[in-house]
Amino acid sequence: MNLGTVEAILFSTATAAYVFAMGLAVFTRRRDAVLGLMVAGVALMTAGLALRWSVVGHGPFTTLYEVLASSVWSLSLIYAIVYARMPALRGTAPLVLPVIVLLSGWMLGVDCSAGHLPPTFDTWLLYAHSIFGKLFLGLLLVSTATAAVLIARQTLARATFEDMPGDAELMELSYRFAAFAFVFDTLMLIIGAIWAQDAWGRYWAWDPLETWAFLTWLALAFGLHLKIWLRPPAVVWSGMVTAVFVLAFVTFFGVPFVSDVPHKGVF
Repeated sequence: MNLGTVEAILFSTATAAYVFAMGLAVFTRRRDAVLGLMVAGVALMTAGLALRWSVVGHGPFTTLYEVLASSVWSLSLIYAIVYARMPALRGTAPLVLPVIVLLSGWMLGVDCSAGHLPPTFDTWLLYAHSIFGKLFLGLLLVSTATAAVLIARQTLARATFEDMPGDAELMELSYRFAAFAFVFDTLMLIIGAIWAQDAWGRYWAWDPLETWAFLTWLALAFGLHLKIWLRPPAVVWSGMVTAVFVLAFVTFFGVPFVSDVPHKGVF
């Protein structure tokens, strides 16, 4: 059995674990089993990514397959920690796990060939930029799911969310996660600008990826300020933070792979 096959088995088994966890989260109240499956999925993804890294000689940074795989790993790891440490938010699992399953299924359906690591990626800035980006997206996902519960439990089976905090507490938790996400988004952009100066001799060039990333940052900043000063109702806040997550999703998984130079040239 070659290493590529082992990697595929690990990632496929992790995806199955996430699917089963999603089913348990939606249809049962077996919260410990959900956590166990998520931890198993994270462990399998970790093994698969480590195996791939050892084979191709670089981290999961260069292709859509690798970006999806590393994002599934980071999102599931962040959410597993939140799920374990904050029992009050375990009711968000029916909203978070479908996103992880979607990315996992997408990952399994794209070309898994190894990409070329450009010389500009041989820097610690790559790791800092990537880590801050993963933290941003993971915390924003938790914030979005927490806000969405405010709306979902009014339209779906309320029993799914009845053991969660009240609306005011959920709004505050969603805001706090969004605020932390904003901090890491800001750090990601700053590190990215420093990296761009080192790699291309300019801090900012308004290429498509930079523009979308800045729009995402502006949208999140606007939403946080609106939350502080105008105290919008739950439906407005939920809509705003969901829109920001959609922007971030497109920025992470769409724009880099269809845009023009310079960012397209590194994938």
